[in-house]
Amino acid sequence: MKLTQPTIFWVATIAVLFAAAALLRDVMLPFVAGMLLAYLLYRPINRLERIGMNRALAALFIIATFIVGAIVLIVVATPFIGAEIAAFIDDLPAYARRLHAFATDPARPWLRKIVDDGFGAAQQSSDDVASLAAGWLTESLRSLWSGGKALLSAFSLMVVTPIVAFYLVLDWNRIIATADAWIPAEHRSNVRQLAREIDETVGGFLRGQSTICLILAAFYAVALKALGLHHGLLIGLVAGLLSFVPYLGSLAGLLVSLVITVEQFGLAWPSMATVVGIFFVGQSVGDYVLAPRLVGRKVHLNPVWLMFALFAFAYLFGFFGLLVAVPLAAAIGVLVRFALSRYRAAAQRTDDARSPGIGS
Repeated sequence: MKLTQPTIFWVATIAVLFAAAALLRDVMLPFVAGMLLAYLLYRPINRLERIGMNRALAALFIIATFIVGAIVLIVVATPFIGAEIAAFIDDLPAYARRLHAFATDPARPWLRKIVDDGFGAAQQSSDDVASLAAGWLTESLRSLWSGGKALLSAFSLMVVTPIVAFYLVLDWNRIIATADAWIPAEHRSNVRQLAREIDETVGGFLRGQSTICLILAAFYAVALKALGLHHGLLIGLVAGLLSFVPYLGSLAGLLVSLVITVEQFGLAWPSMATVVGIFFVGQSVGDYVLAPRLVGRKVHLNPVWLMFALFAFAYLFGFFGLLVAVPLAAAIGVLVRFALSRYRAAAQRTDDARSPGIGS
């Protein structure tokens, strides 16, 4: 198949953008964060402009309200979450020792056999287990820090991101009109249709799934705290936020909660069943009650594809990759579905042309 000049141009453009993102990933974080913030806030700014407010004032008001709200939330939540994280880190070596002793207790030969057969590392001494846990935690924090050099850190996000978002939403409609004018007339209807579908998918998922995450975080944190589980507040909040990737948050929270439950209460089946019930109810409410209303049934983002995109882009681009993973995964999904539909339509036309007519 012969490649046309527009095809070569767009392939080359995408390749150059990908290479530039890879080379400049350490400085692009505040700019990409500003783009995402502008994308999330341009709709309410458009509404304010339609009712008569100056667009610059509307952009300043909405962005300032969002930033002030985020700062207030961080200031209020940091002491509690920081205390929970510090307590969890302090208790981690003791948890490792007690779990090791519990798993290798001679009074539970069946459990010891499972541990010996499936987890040979459990035969290490409690000091070795604690050292491994501490080493893993240190290495993870070091990796997070080195991968977050793009932050330059809080300063670039707090200063550059709002400025980028303000100027983008100020000229948002003009940017869209300019991009639309660049598209050849014969392809304009298809590109507009794809853009609308990508916007619907990305916007619906980001806004809806973020709301679901906050609701589930509150539910898990309150339920686990009410159960009396150690660090239940921290586990619930993290599990809810991880629910941005469907099923990841509930599964991770369930596993950690069951480990803490066994460490705290022993093999107390009622407590373990309660923990399972909490996460089952949360996941069910998220899937069957919240998602249809907040995300919508037309937003097609397969959880496996989304998880792969997050891990792949995080590996390639670090924290910057995490920010662009969802929009790019949604856009790629829309483009692939469009290409497949065009291919099937062309194949069907070819088959119809080759098949003999009725009565021939």
